[in-house]
Amino acid sequence: MLYIVLFIIFILLFIFGMTIIRFGLFNLSANKLKGWLIKLTGTPLKGLITGTFITALLQSSSAVMVITIGLISARIMTFPQSIGIILGTNIGTTFKTELITFNLDRILVPLAIIGAILIIFNHIKIRSIGMLFFGIASVFTAMKGFELLAHPLTELSMIKQFIISINDNIILSLLTGAVITAIIQSSTAMTGITMGFLTAGLLQLDAGIAIVFGANIGTCITALIASIGGGKESKLAAYAHIWLNVFGVLLFTPFIPLLTEYAPYLASNKMVQLAHISVLFNVISSLLVLPFATKFGEMILFLHDRKPNSPVIK
Repeated sequence: MLYIVLFIIFILLFIFGMTIIRFGLFNLSANKLKGWLIKLTGTPLKGLITGTFITALLQSSSAVMVITIGLISARIMTFPQSIGIILGTNIGTTFKTELITFNLDRILVPLAIIGAILIIFNHIKIRSIGMLFFGIASVFTAMKGFELLAHPLTELSMIKQFIISINDNIILSLLTGAVITAIIQSSTAMTGITMGFLTAGLLQLDAGIAIVFGANIGTCITALIASIGGGKESKLAAYAHIWLNVFGVLLFTPFIPLLTEYAPYLASNKMVQLAHISVLFNVISSLLVLPFATKFGEMILFLHDRKPNSPVIK
């Protein structure tokens, strides 16, 4: 029971760390981000580049989707403008996946202390830098916790059986990633947990890949919730986000055995292999849809905005 409580605490610490990193970065960039989202979305390609950059900066695809849906709700942005951003958020979110593979064990304590001191300052930029440092220390401490608790947790018969079952079942691994991510509202936290079990040698790489793919679907719940009450176009943006990730997962799932086989060519460390595969998944999925962004938007309208005796696009 103690190990489960500690594991939940580390999940909360991870999410807390990612949240204050996002706040710190958002404060440093002020309202420029919203301006970029509005101005640099004239074409799907511009939207993709803008969405990628801002998601990498905020370290959260969900945050960018929520901002985008807010702008659509306020009629500052239209649904067609959001297509490129949605494609970009999936690419930008891979930066944080790569970030958590770095080994910062030696500087975690100094980073946390410096961050805590800077947060006390009244100056917004200094405080924001402090939030950034403290957040990074929190995230990497949680990652270490996932890794250390992986073995003790699997001594519990229920969890041990569950790990064994998902190791032998790709579909169950996908569902696990989707459901847990929807609950904890963080695909990065889900990836971090997966990396902890991978590093401990308890989870097979193919199951880990499937969990990360599933997490891409689970993370869409945030945008869907944000779209409630936001109007028709806000819901369309949320649906587009869901369909993009579902298409990507359906496309890549048959190739999981192949990705597992060639993963050692990407890196020697399994945690890094998983991060690189996540990058490939998100980049390729978005780039494949980019040339058909307009048709993709039309498909979303056809599926979710059909009206009797009226054309799909006016």
